Amino acid sequence: MKKAVLGILAHVDAGKTTLSESLLYESGVIRRLGRVDHRDTVLDNHKIERERGITVFSKMARLRWGDMNITLLDTPGHSDFSTEMERALQVLDYAVLVISGTDGVQAHTETLWSLLERYEIPSFIFITKMDVSAMGHEAILSELHSRLSEGCIDFTHQSEEARQEQLALLSDAALESYDRCGSVDDSELRRLIRQRKLTPCVFGSGLKDDGVSDFLALLERLTEEEKYPSAFGARVFKIARDDSGNRLTYIKVTGGSLRVRTELRYGPLHGTEALSEKVNQLRLYSGARYETAESVEAGQVCAVLGLSATWPGQGLGIEPDAASPLLEPVLGYRVSLPKGVDARQALPKLRLLEEEDPQLHVVWEAETGEIRIQLMGEVQIDVLRALIKERFDMDVQFDTGSILYRETVRGAVEGVGHYEPLKHYAEVHLLIEELPLGSGIQLCSAVSEDDLALNWQRLILTHLEERQHRGVLTGSPLTDVRITLLSGRAHLKHTEGGDFRQATYRAVRQGLMQAESVLLEPYYSFRLEIPAENLGRALSDIRLMGGEHSAPDLLGERMVLSGSAPVATMAGYLTEVLAYTRGRGRLSCYPGGYRPCRNTEAVVAARGYEPEKDLEHTPDSVFCAHGAGFNVKWNQVPEYMHLESALRAPKAEDGSVKSVKRDINTNIDERELEAIMTREFGPIRRSVYSAPTVRSAPAEEAQRYRKKETLIVDGYNVIFAWDELKKLAADDLDLARQQLLEYLVNYRGFTHNDVVLIFDAYRVSGGKGERGEESGVRVAYTREGESADMYIESLSHEIGRNEQVRVVTSDSLIRLSALRSGVLRCSSQEFINELKDVQKLIRQHL
Repeated sequence: MKKAVLGILAHVDAGKTTLSESLLYESGVIRRLGRVDHRDTVLDNHKIERERGITVFSKMARLRWGDMNITLLDTPGHSDFSTEMERALQVLDYAVLVISGTDGVQAHTETLWSLLERYEIPSFIFITKMDVSAMGHEAILSELHSRLSEGCIDFTHQSEEARQEQLALLSDAALESYDRCGSVDDSELRRLIRQRKLTPCVFGSGLKDDGVSDFLALLERLTEEEKYPSAFGARVFKIARDDSGNRLTYIKVTGGSLRVRTELRYGPLHGTEALSEKVNQLRLYSGARYETAESVEAGQVCAVLGLSATWPGQGLGIEPDAASPLLEPVLGYRVSLPKGVDARQALPKLRLLEEEDPQLHVVWEAETGEIRIQLMGEVQIDVLRALIKERFDMDVQFDTGSILYRETVRGAVEGVGHYEPLKHYAEVHLLIEELPLGSGIQLCSAVSEDDLALNWQRLILTHLEERQHRGVLTGSPLTDVRITLLSGRAHLKHTEGGDFRQATYRAVRQGLMQAESVLLEPYYSFRLEIPAENLGRALSDIRLMGGEHSAPDLLGERMVLSGSAPVATMAGYLTEVLAYTRGRGRLSCYPGGYRPCRNTEAVVAARGYEPEKDLEHTPDSVFCAHGAGFNVKWNQVPEYMHLESALRAPKAEDGSVKSVKRDINTNIDERELEAIMTREFGPIRRSVYSAPTVRSAPAEEAQRYRKKETLIVDGYNVIFAWDELKKLAADDLDLARQQLLEYLVNYRGFTHNDVVLIFDAYRVSGGKGERGEESGVRVAYTREGESADMYIESLSHEIGRNEQVRVVTSDSLIRLSALRSGVLRCSSQEFINELKDVQKLIRQHL
């Protein structure tokens, strides 16, 4: 049978839950119609929902009509719970937008329509309450065309001939079908619905059960099942807990199938280590009741038990994670706990609620010992307070709330972060550019893999994504910027993942300190309905609030104003509307995005944020000199950074930025090394070393190499400095090691010098330090916890007393220790050239 996940959306009090009840009744799932005012509906079954008469939590039900299995998702209609509704949109095949015949298209209806467009969800419209509507269907249809889409076509009152003529105008294929057959083929209608060029509209009444069966028949006729891949995939859209406290992960399977006891591997929201957990149970819910299943196929929605760290919007298997939600809270509140309740004990409990609704953004402020939370409005405050009392038996209170500002930048700026305490190294250059308002944060890389390995680039982008970056004006979250990785640098031995985290965070912050920052404040989009005599007062209020509005519309005896205004000035305005209209006015608000703040200086002064004192978001960098790290202020970082400014660096043919190394380098030259060591340890006593001279005769060249010495080779340093071996190591590191060993065996046989090859096994768990010999070349792997630096230093110090020793490496720390031991040093590139010369001499000799 055909499967479809159908979501029902509406403005609050439009009749959405009543229609859901009628759909279940018509399909035979329930035997009698429940009513919201009677508090006995199947889907609004939570105590809080029945007390308030509104839908707070999205619920699912299963029904069958003809040859179609429908999973129905009833979503909240109140704007304070829009985030719950938006999460459900991620798993819908089709949406039903319910519109009240008495009110027409309302402010929140337009928000829902824009969300359906954003998520590209094909839609149907059901206009309910037509039994009590004073508006005719033609007036409502005209409003749908002007405020939603011209593709809204009446499938109830319009004659078949007139409807077919309208349908034929929607596409060339539809017109061709109409000319050929006198009607548009259903397959073409299904395609037009998928493309959102057609939105079928049905008029009726959910309470009177009028037009509901026709609507179900239309759904069966004009929907089609999506084609799913064979590999397993699923999208998480809701986290909840049952009456026993079991954690439920609601998913839609988007590929293959899922069986009980299947082991799923996924990454938690916070943290990088993936988890492997088994599915303990699969539940198919319908209202408060459920059935268990052994397996769930693609296209079905179920609740999974056994997963402890999933999060709404997460993709499992082949399914990618969802994009960030469009609707976010604009008000922040401080949580006041009852006496005797410690904040550290209450915090984990509130974190459980944040799992279920991530937009709460529960934050612990260690400086003040307070818990802060983000909410959409007053109704959500009342519901959350009741929910905390019910779940945790705590009577919490919330303060009056504060505006949640955002920050962005104007223009473009390069930020540099460097992190180099002893034995650590990372440098990152980022380009921070402004984007249009509402774009969020976009991340990309413009670095060639030849300059920075792909795994380091991915790590840097992960660190950019994992953190909410603060602006420098008020410490508010950063938004509407594109951050591009321009260049970066790692050390072959001393760079760890945490080094790039520090360098990345500091690069963002250093860039923001230089940029022209812009403070953004949230706006409400509003719809105000008032008696005609109060129009002048309303227009004056909107101007005083710094808002803007469209031309007033006449709706019966009421005037309708639509527009936008700052959240800061609209707070509490509903009370004023009810007062001056004597209870006859209606105001509905929903998030209208962010715009530049009108009074930036006053807000910044009131916040008193000092970015340089925010140690968790420092803009400074750490460099290393003389064996110790030191802090460099953000405005002095360009003088110390190891890579040139990437904005001025040349670009490759593919558009990537070529990294340019500065003279300031981690490779210290010989004179500087000698000066440091002389100052620290006194004069150095060592044999005189001169560079080899070039001679023309091969036999004379060979004679020079026969001077007896011991060569200590830093294996990995040479491998990754030699392009041939570096490419080989990318596919098979063991093969690269073996190839280097063969070169050294030939080198030893020709020069008769002793060769010791060292490989660093510092991070190898359980490494015991292996020693061996192959064709006269001694090979050593260091022990766990023993770096190659330490081993080479001790070995060169031990044998350098009686023999001439040469250490081959480009590692500055090893070269420094070699100088201290009085032995000779040779860079990896220099030795590679020497090896190539020897190979050439061998060929000539043969």
